[in-house]
Amino acid sequence: EVQLEESGGGLVQPGGSLRLSCAASGFNFGSTDMAWVRRPPGKGLEWLSVITSTGFTEYGHSVRGRFTISRDTARNMLYLQMNNLKLEDTGVYFCVEYRGVTGSQYHNLPGQGTLVTVSS
Repeated sequence: EVQLEESGGGLVQPGGSLRLSCAASGFNFGSTDMAWVRRPPGKGLEWLSVITSTGFTEYGHSVRGRFTISRDTARNMLYLQMNNLKLEDTGVYFCVEYRGVTGSQYHNLPGQGTLVTVSS
C-alpha cells in the first residue's frame, strides 16, 4: 500500500520560507517519479513540481524560481523548499506519484497533505 505523509506546513508571512517533507513507503520510491501538488482554498488541485528518479526537475510557472524540489532516495523522503512565499501560495500541499503537469490528473491522493498559510 502506497503511503505518503506530508509535514512541515504552517503559518508564514509573505516573503518567508518553509520546507515541506514527505515520507514515502509501500512502493519502490527510488524508481518512481514524484511530484508536489497543492489545493488552494476553494479551488482545484494545481501541479507544482516534478522530480524524476534520475533527478530531473521541472516546475510550474507559478513557483518556478521560488520553490525547489529534492529527494533523498536512501531515506525515502521528498522535499519542497519554498522561498519568497506569496499570499497565493496558501493551500494544502500534497506529495504524489507523478502523473502529469495538470491538477486534474491527480485523484485519490494517499496523503492527508500539509497546510501552508501565507498571511501578514
